[in-house]
Amino acid sequence: MLTVVFLLAVGTASLTNAFLFGQNKWNGLEVTFGVNPFDSNVFASLPRTESDASSDGWTKIGDCDTSSKFRGRRYVKDNDYAVILLFDVNGYIAGIQCGAAKSELPSDYPPATLRSIFQDDGDHMTLTAYFTDPNVICASGRSASQFSTEGTGSVLLIQNGSDPVRDSLRIPNEQSGADNPASGWTLGHCFPAMGVHYWYSITADMSCDYFFPVFVLYNEKKLTAFGWAIGAGLDSKRFEHPPHASVSAFMNPVPKCLDGYSQLSTMHIYMTAHPTQDLC
Repeated sequence: MLTVVFLLAVGTASLTNAFLFGQNKWNGLEVTFGVNPFDSNVFASLPRTESDASSDGWTKIGDCDTSSKFRGRRYVKDNDYAVILLFDVNGYIAGIQCGAAKSELPSDYPPATLRSIFQDDGDHMTLTAYFTDPNVICASGRSASQFSTEGTGSVLLIQNGSDPVRDSLRIPNEQSGADNPASGWTLGHCFPAMGVHYWYSITADMSCDYFFPVFVLYNEKKLTAFGWAIGAGLDSKRFEHPPHASVSAFMNPVPKCLDGYSQLSTMHIYMTAHPTQDLC
C-alpha cells in the first residue's frame, strides 16, 4: 500500500510540475530511490562543493593526483564508503564512487571479467563515475563560471580500467545514442521517479560473469541519472535491495543468472534536484 501511495503522490506532483520546468538540467546530486518520502535516506541530497562537504561532516580520504588510478579529492561521510564524492582542484564536484567492502562480497565476486570496472581499493572494490573530463580534474579543474553553467557536470564517464583518462566509458547524453545498436546498451523499462532504464548488453541467457554493474536512466530523452547494480547483499543505507520478482520492472529481458545472486544491491544516482518528478 505504501508503494501505491508513493507512486500516486509522485505522479500527481510530477504532472503538476512537468509543465513548469524540464527535468534534464543537471542541477543537483541525489542518491537512493525509496517509496517512503519521509525517509531521510532516500533521495538524499549530496554536497556539490568541497566546502559544503566539509561543513556537512564529510571526511577527506584522498587528494588529487594525476598519476592515481582515480581522479579527484575523495570524501566519505560516517566512514560509509558506499558513497565517495570526488571534487576537482577548485573544490567543485567531479564524480562519485561506490566502495563495496571486500568483507561483504562473496569470494568469487566480482568475477575476473569485471575486474576492469571494479578497481581494487584497499579494503574495498570501487566503482567510479565522473561528471567531467578526468584529464582536467586534478589539473585545471572547473571554474566558478563553468560550475554555474554546467551544474553537476556535462558528461557521464564510467571508469573501466586502471587509467581514468584512457579507460573511461562515455555514456550517451541523448537517449537516441543509447538506442543505437552500436552503443551496446539494452532498453529496459520506465519507472516513475527513476526514468527509462538501459542496461549494458544483457540477454536472457547471458552469464553474470559479464553482467555490467551499471545502468543508465533517461528522462525527456536526456540522460539524468544512472546507478550501480552489484551482485551481493551490501549493508549501507545508501543501497536499495530490489526483490528478484521486481527486477522485470526495470530490465527487458531479465538475465536468468541473476537468480544466482542471493541479493542484488542497487543505488540510483540522480544528477537532477527533483528526481521524484521524473516521468521518463
